[in-house]
Amino acid sequence: MSTSVNLTPNQPSAPVAPMSVFERYLTVWVFLCIVIGIGLGQMLPGVFQAIGGMELAKVNLPVGVLIWVMIIPMLVKVDFSALHEVRKHLRGIGVTLFVNWLVKPFSMAFLGWLFIRTLFAPLLPPDQIDSYIAGLILLAAAPCTAMVFVWSRLTGGDPLFTLSQVALNDGIMIVAFAPLVAFLLGMSAIIVPWGTLLTSVVLYIVIPVILAQLWRKALLAKGQAAFDAAMEKIGPWSITALLATLVLLFAFQGDAIIQQPLVIALLAVPILIQVFFNSALAYWLNRAVGEKHNIACPSALIGASNFFELAVAAAISLFGFHSGAALATVVGVLIEVPVMLLVVYIVNHSKGWYERGSSTQGT
Repeated sequence: MSTSVNLTPNQPSAPVAPMSVFERYLTVWVFLCIVIGIGLGQMLPGVFQAIGGMELAKVNLPVGVLIWVMIIPMLVKVDFSALHEVRKHLRGIGVTLFVNWLVKPFSMAFLGWLFIRTLFAPLLPPDQIDSYIAGLILLAAAPCTAMVFVWSRLTGGDPLFTLSQVALNDGIMIVAFAPLVAFLLGMSAIIVPWGTLLTSVVLYIVIPVILAQLWRKALLAKGQAAFDAAMEKIGPWSITALLATLVLLFAFQGDAIIQQPLVIALLAVPILIQVFFNSALAYWLNRAVGEKHNIACPSALIGASNFFELAVAAAISLFGFHSGAALATVVGVLIEVPVMLLVVYIVNHSKGWYERGSSTQGT
């Protein structure tokens, strides 16, 4: 997701733009993509079969290009030099890392087993159950990147803390995403070839991070004004590429959705539970360890939100357009904005309760 992030350690008060029209109404655009994608898939099946066949080393080339256009502009905004800011709020960072990497992925694996493999299994196509769980795990294993700046801004969160936790999470994701996903899929008895998983990590995390940081360095060499202008220009790229990817995905998923319209609602249940559970846990833990409210908010919000662009890319790469994994990650896109706005509302209106906690006195 695109947003204007102009924060550096020397600019603690630099503004973060409010949500754009595309971001605020993302759920509406996703619904439109569902309708358009299903319609085009039914009318032009041959065209989409040809697109699906454009692969090199099991990577769909059109989707690969769209994913890069989606991810790289967001990663340009991440300032890894902000990592030294981590030491100023070790308790808040500790909560963020605990929830993002030790609670969130494992809780989603449990929720996937509970709801998808157990409670909802009679209502779902049995040949896709493993794939649905895999998609949920991929979604949970990718912490939010760009949109957390927007959520933090809406709660008055500390901008430097927000920037430092995003940079730290992205750094960890480079090395931890593949082994964590492989471990959780293995726990769920889902076999994914390590080679394919590592290829996805290199293609959709490592290379984009390197290219984005080189681009960032080149833009900043021209001055902050040039960097800001470039960010404003390339901002729409991410959302446009995301929507185009969703149209392709729903063109392939059309038959399954028409036959099983209840699937999307069922997949949303574990995602919703996880969002509220993780945000509440991070919020409460920050209160318990004595962090300020403007630290607790971004810490809670990054644990509730997802880097769904990466999750969609990995799901398509690992399991294909037609997979339940791809559909599960898209459900995360569908509910992201309205649910996160509700979380923002809750943390804003509970500030009084938060600051009355005895452990926050004097912080």
